[in-house]
Amino acid sequence: MLILLPPSEGKADTGTGRRMDLARLSLPELAGARERVLSALVDASTADEAVALAALGLGPGQRDELRRNARLLRAATAPAERLYTGVLYEALDLASLPAPALRAARRSVLISSGLWGAVRLADRIPPYRCPISARLPGVGALSAWWRAALDPALTAAAGDRPVLDLRSGAYAATWTPRGAVAARTVIVRVLHERDVDGTPVRTVVSHFNKATKGRLVRELLLAGARPRTADALVAALRDLTYRVEETATPAGRPRQVDVIVSEL
Repeated sequence: MLILLPPSEGKADTGTGRRMDLARLSLPELAGARERVLSALVDASTADEAVALAALGLGPGQRDELRRNARLLRAATAPAERLYTGVLYEALDLASLPAPALRAARRSVLISSGLWGAVRLADRIPPYRCPISARLPGVGALSAWWRAALDPALTAAAGDRPVLDLRSGAYAATWTPRGAVAARTVIVRVLHERDVDGTPVRTVVSHFNKATKGRLVRELLLAGARPRTADALVAALRDLTYRVEETATPAGRPRQVDVIVSEL
């Protein structure tokens, strides 16, 4: 299966190895699009500070992010599996996975990115700050920029496998599976259910949503799940220790699954 994850704002402070080499990244068909975004990000981060902060949606207290972006072309890199450190990745805890599960993760996981489009866990990239909501000179809105480039790349990456889509809304907008791929795609939403005056109420809680998605992927990997169809993928989710409810969706659209949790 192909597992799609969002990135995280939290990242390792520094890389530990060689400089960025776009030619070494997975999905080489994205090289041209990546180069344009990388160049635009570096140029913006070294130009007018106020304009750069506004373009990236940052506040005055985040000037250090601009300085880090300005060094991207010469910065040391680290594998994406060690670079992203946010809530989802803490729960996924790739470093502690047994070797077979980690190998499966490296084959299966793609991480969305406002800068790189999408990367695999072993891809070496430097720390950066480039949210998908950014608008860069010469590139424009990144969500629209990546929508055109990612469609053929991710469709090819999916192949004939089922797709587990755990991306957040802004990143999900960069690629909408269509046709046969859509029929094999399962989109997961995490809902927190609590009792309010005797009535069950369900809400999305951002922090816990991310942690649950990280644990869910970890448990699938530890279980050695290798579903070959969307039905088998939904069944694998149900085999975990969560309540799983499927919402009816029109034919030709990705399947919608809710994972219901009652404890934060």
